[in-house]
Amino acid sequence: MLKSRLFVDRRESALNEAGDFIIPKKEGVLDDSHIRGEIGEILLGQIAGRTSPDEITLFKSLGLAIEDLASAQHIYTKMLEKGAGTWVELGGSRGEM
Repeated sequence: MLKSRLFVDRRESALNEAGDFIIPKKEGVLDDSHIRGEIGEILLGQIAGRTSPDEITLFKSLGLAIEDLASAQHIYTKMLEKGAGTWVELGGSRGEM
């Protein structure tokens, strides 16, 4: 956590519910400024996400499913545009239940 640039789904939730952030904060190891931004801010281009290959980034999700889905769609679309990624089947063949 300390060596990473921390991004969250919702800053307010992280400050009040994320034990892995709250505990080091209470111990004085880090403060609110350790949260670099929200995932939505990255997706909207308001802030930069990872800025170098050596950088460690951490995304702390507290369960905002709509943002998880939007992020997955964004990443999927970007990878399609670049011709990158690997398709992985989950479960049975397509169309099977």
